[in-house]
Amino acid sequence: MKHHPFFRYLYVFYSFIFIIYIINVFIVSESLNYILGILSIIILIISFPLASRLFKILGGAFLAIGGFLYISTGQPLQNVPELLTSNLSLLALLAMLPWMNTVVQSGRFDRSINQLIKSNVSDLGKLYPRSSIITHTLAAFLNLPAATIAQEVLKTNFTSLSKELRNSFITTSTLRGYSLALAWSPLEITLAVAIFTTGVDYVSLLPWLLLIAVVTLLVDSLWGRFHYKKYSYGSGYENKQQDINVKELTKKITHLIVSLALFLTLVILLGNLFELGFSLTVTLLIFPFAFVWSMIMKRSRRFWVIGWNTWKSKTNTMQNFIVLFISLSLFSNTLNESSFLDFIQKPILLVSDYPFILLFLLQAIFVFLSLFGIHPIATVGILTGIITPLLAIMNPVSIAIVLITGSVATFTVGTYGLLVTLTSVNLEQSPYRITLKNMPFALFTGLIGTFVAYLLL
Repeated sequence: MKHHPFFRYLYVFYSFIFIIYIINVFIVSESLNYILGILSIIILIISFPLASRLFKILGGAFLAIGGFLYISTGQPLQNVPELLTSNLSLLALLAMLPWMNTVVQSGRFDRSINQLIKSNVSDLGKLYPRSSIITHTLAAFLNLPAATIAQEVLKTNFTSLSKELRNSFITTSTLRGYSLALAWSPLEITLAVAIFTTGVDYVSLLPWLLLIAVVTLLVDSLWGRFHYKKYSYGSGYENKQQDINVKELTKKITHLIVSLALFLTLVILLGNLFELGFSLTVTLLIFPFAFVWSMIMKRSRRFWVIGWNTWKSKTNTMQNFIVLFISLSLFSNTLNESSFLDFIQKPILLVSDYPFILLFLLQAIFVFLSLFGIHPIATVGILTGIITPLLAIMNPVSIAIVLITGSVATFTVGTYGLLVTLTSVNLEQSPYRITLKNMPFALFTGLIGTFVAYLLL
């Protein structure tokens, strides 16, 4: 079935749906949203047989539980399509990501990053801090594409290593470095939600968020340095003797950072000017920015050749993401209407007289719910009823720090989250393995956040 000519042109059908979704963001038509819901059902039916076994199981479970919860609410079945469109923005963003990766590849920036990562490295222990810091730096500017770029570079370099060692290194260094950048990057939507919920300003939060990010990154880098130092990285002599043009490499990296800073600036300006959400702004900006960038570098022909084929291939094989995120839409939306939320709020009320335990419990709830596919933004919504009275008796900055670090921790362990799912597909690894590998880091991040928040009470 996968070889049928129809399936070679799925990218046309998928793109048609994403374009309709983007149009509807601006015109806000309930009728068009309902049509999108019907189309979501159609692409779910088409994509389900083409998805991997793991995502069939996950998607089937979300559909079954979501369907049960929906029936229990007593709402009519004709309203179901309206619940399936909430994650289309993520799918549209995923469809555009290959273009940013393409311009980096067409400008051969991936080779520069590759050189920067490999030079003077004899073992994986020395490589770990460098990989984590480079991913962290890129993520502050580029958000999600930073993780995929770093992972692709490391995958290329690790062809001689065992798959288990390769996956372990990539899932720890890239996901952890990436997530810590989101703790302070103004591009991150969860940071904006925490600020909106608590009413604190970004300037008062930034020093503490940077402190948490730096301390956690240093501790994790030390762990990686000692944990992986027993594994050699190719020939140390060859890496040291590699002929590297420092001036050219510096120029390339500076060019990349300036370009990414410009992209960041445009995202902020256009988002504020047209009052667009982060994911939509990035989705709309990626292609024109990447194309203009390729023209400035005089690499537009290479950009088109690489980009068109890569984009078609990636979009044609989005079945895992489509099955996961559409089924997750049904599950998340019906969960918010169920009585299950009462079980989440009760434990917090029991420890309200113990601030440190309360703050850590709030963060633990983020991690726990992320294991079931609940996005941290949804978790903030769930906890709003508890957070509001806490703001009257606790320092709002402390509450904001807890919400932010709790959200950040979920990016490394959220089994059905976008980053873990994307990494799972890239490395052909179970998302559960990624979750287990990063769980100690997530809890440690929460502990550091709790400690800083407690000191500020």
